[in-house]
Amino acid sequence: MQDIPVIGITMGDPASIGPEITVKALSRSEIYEKCKPIVIGDSKLMINAISIVGLQDRIKINTVKDVKEAKFEAGIIDVYDMDLVDIEQLKIGQVSKLAGNAAYKYVEKVIQLALNNEIDATVTNALNKEAINLAGYNYSGHTEIYADLTGTEKYSMMLAHENLRVVHISTHVSMREACDMIKKDRVLDVIHIANDACKSLGITNPKIGVAGFNPHSGESGLFGREEIEEIIPAVQKASKEGIHVEGPVPADTIFSKAQGGWYDIVVAMYHDQGHIPLKVVGFVYDKKLKNWKSVEGVNITLGLPIIRTSVDHGTAFEHAGKGSANELSLVNAIDYAIIISKNKSVEKLI
Repeated sequence: MQDIPVIGITMGDPASIGPEITVKALSRSEIYEKCKPIVIGDSKLMINAISIVGLQDRIKINTVKDVKEAKFEAGIIDVYDMDLVDIEQLKIGQVSKLAGNAAYKYVEKVIQLALNNEIDATVTNALNKEAINLAGYNYSGHTEIYADLTGTEKYSMMLAHENLRVVHISTHVSMREACDMIKKDRVLDVIHIANDACKSLGITNPKIGVAGFNPHSGESGLFGREEIEEIIPAVQKASKEGIHVEGPVPADTIFSKAQGGWYDIVVAMYHDQGHIPLKVVGFVYDKKLKNWKSVEGVNITLGLPIIRTSVDHGTAFEHAGKGSANELSLVNAIDYAIIISKNKSVEKLI
């Protein structure tokens, strides 16, 4: 037990499915064989979530105010109790300033614990952007919060599902802003980030594919010059540095190639270019049963001084309070946090 990482898991928006899927994920005894999980949230809401998912006979809550007080035992969920939400005022499944404030504070605390080396990695459940902004925190998402609170300037979002991995040049900005962000230096930075990310996952010689921005990667300038003026020079420079990188590859084929093993990771030019293929393979809807058969995938913030992985879905307010939400994405996020933690531990010994 001494060699396995301590993983801090935020509860997410209190009005979301976060508490429920956290209970479901941590009801799996095998997780405690691989890590020491501790939830950052509100104990009373976690107790309520246990009842919602019907696991009150199997799971108990251990309320703590310090990581050192955690038991890390299967059947007991350790909760670092922030005590921020009046359960009588909370409206499950609705956006609110109350829930937004709590969700932000959970993230702030887990980052602080990681920076203080009290935990080895952080895993986040979903928060609601409207809610945190109502609470006065002007961020567009977790990625930006982590970057700000850790003082990180060069960072990127990576999505992963099985052997398909995507890292982004831009994420939570308008399409107009995304166009303006495609610059040689940024593309080169993200290629470096992608290369380091793969190595942190144990891939010793990563193969990186860089997506084109325009149709057919610009068709030699007929459909735009971003490839010629910004993307190709970045790829050439990275290649000269010894990085195994190819591109720009047309976006309508690069993800199929990556899924087939041509690339270990793809550099996408903007949010939806990278998110859509990952969610097509990770989110599977059963039209006969009319529910989600699987909701898998992991969101990882790269370039930070601490480890952050996350579920690859939103707050799903429409499913909150019903006990039916799927926990697989959270399980995937915990697994990735463990892998990265272990590889970073090995790096420290070299």
